[in-house]
Amino acid sequence: MRILITICARGGSKGIPGKNIKLLNGKPLISYSINTARLFQNAFDGVSVVISSDSDEILSIAADYGLHSDYRRPEYLGGDSVGKIDVIEDVLKFTEAAEKDKFDYVLDLDVTSPLRNLKDLTDAFQILKSRPDALNLFSVSPANRSPYFNMVEQKEDGFFSQVKKPVDMIFTRQSAPKVFDMNASFYFYSDAFFSLGYRSAITERSMIYVVPHICFDLDQQIDFDFISYLLANNKLDFIL
Repeated sequence: MRILITICARGGSKGIPGKNIKLLNGKPLISYSINTARLFQNAFDGVSVVISSDSDEILSIAADYGLHSDYRRPEYLGGDSVGKIDVIEDVLKFTEAAEKDKFDYVLDLDVTSPLRNLKDLTDAFQILKSRPDALNLFSVSPANRSPYFNMVEQKEDGFFSQVKKPVDMIFTRQSAPKVFDMNASFYFYSDAFFSLGYRSAITERSMIYVVPHICFDLDQQIDFDFISYLLANNKLDFIL
């Protein structure tokens, strides 16, 4: 069995300039994903780790942490509108050609959502393997709000209503179907996912792994400030 771990980090972040290599508790953000990838690689046979980036600076810093690459992301895959699946598939094809071998699974670690550890990845992988007909799996967290009760959207007439209409006999949030937030931390894909041409991580045969600890992606500066506080003061509710 072969597994390819992809770490995708383009250089043109607009929300937080230089986000992928921004220092987090004294280390570049990307180093957290590289470290977790190495732990997974050491735990399983047949695992390769690659980085996809269009930035010399990011590639250099990744190399400083032991992740060297002969691959450079093509310019046409570097824009804001490019889908993540296209980026992953390109580096997957490159690595399969370079290693002259096929990968059974791809594990994508999102640089900007680093709050995961080896146990999360191994437990999630077991869930995916338990369903041979599954195409992929992604990490989620319990949602703080429910589309059945306290999320609204605008209708065509300009008024607002619930995102999802409560079904019969659902009168409380506790009795509504469970919903989850995608926390963007990691994604497993089977080889069938790519051979069938899927372009979205949400398919009709997707599985989830509910992260049992704090996990969120770093979109804004306040997210960096919050996670920096947690790390500096040993406030995480798990071992990173």
